[in-house]
Amino acid sequence: MNRDFRSIPVIDIEGLRSSDPGSRRAVASEIEAAAREVGFFYVTGHGVPQAARRQLEAVAQKFFALPDERKMEVYIGRSQNHSGYVPEGEEVFSSGKIDRKEAFDVGLDYDGPPRGGMLGPNLWPDLEGFKADVGAYYAQVQDLARILFRGFALALGQPEDFFENRLSAPPAQLRLIHYPFDPDAVDAEGIGAHTDYECFTILYSTAPGLEVLNGAGEWIDAPPLEGGFIINIGDMIETWSNGAFVATSHRVRKVSAERYSFPFFATCDYDTAVEPLPGFVSADRPARYPRIISGEHLFAQTAQTFGYLKRRMADGAVLLPEGAQALESFGQQARAKSAAR
Repeated sequence: MNRDFRSIPVIDIEGLRSSDPGSRRAVASEIEAAAREVGFFYVTGHGVPQAARRQLEAVAQKFFALPDERKMEVYIGRSQNHSGYVPEGEEVFSSGKIDRKEAFDVGLDYDGPPRGGMLGPNLWPDLEGFKADVGAYYAQVQDLARILFRGFALALGQPEDFFENRLSAPPAQLRLIHYPFDPDAVDAEGIGAHTDYECFTILYSTAPGLEVLNGAGEWIDAPPLEGGFIINIGDMIETWSNGAFVATSHRVRKVSAERYSFPFFATCDYDTAVEPLPGFVSADRPARYPRIISGEHLFAQTAQTFGYLKRRMADGAVLLPEGAQALESFGQQARAKSAAR
């Protein structure tokens, strides 16, 4: 498959809500093409009001403007389900380079017993309107994710409801990320490059900076689309498709301008088994991915990038799940490593 793309396709997904099966299949065909050829696409016709996105941005600005000591009251290392404030330097990808950013992570506000380090009650700051506004946006984008899951099911050649019984209490996460003004920003190719661990990501950002790696090894700009979202394939959809749909590596270019980014990482229930679907496996193309458990994979990848979890592993308080994949086990970087062996 030729993935030497130069731009990101735009898909109007309004047809996924149509009562006409042909309209839904037509959108799914566009999703399939984008997933095979790029691994990224923009969506319009998504139904999430612009006002909800503006409100999320406003409340994020209020939170990140707080003094450090106030933000550290809800430090993510105090949580039981990987929720809370992520200070600069807490999250480090395999390159070992520290990105100039801070974040706040929100998961499903799960009322059952904490599980697997990814399910439990969220750690919320004492800031007027924060829980209400962030929670409202989470619910809206989660509804959008369910619609997209139906499109991805068709794109994978499965019944439209393939994911429905796998979405009862998923550890999907919303991140509020702040890239502060940095007059000394110096960029270097590949810093922060990674794939996303989940099924797919729904991204809203306020400024350019996102870059996507094409098949020729070139970084392609993926600036915000007014009124739209950016969608990218994650590790689990790549696994289900046996690599036909690629979890394209991407990064945020280091720029001096202040920037906010709000990715929603859509995933399936914690116990969901993920492995190549029969329709993507043949004698010529054997299964190239091991069977993984959704929540275990998400936790294992997270534990290898966040400082507080690395410290817990070093103390023996946390163990990686059996068969945990190393970082950079998916996307073009993983394929390049495999080809070099």
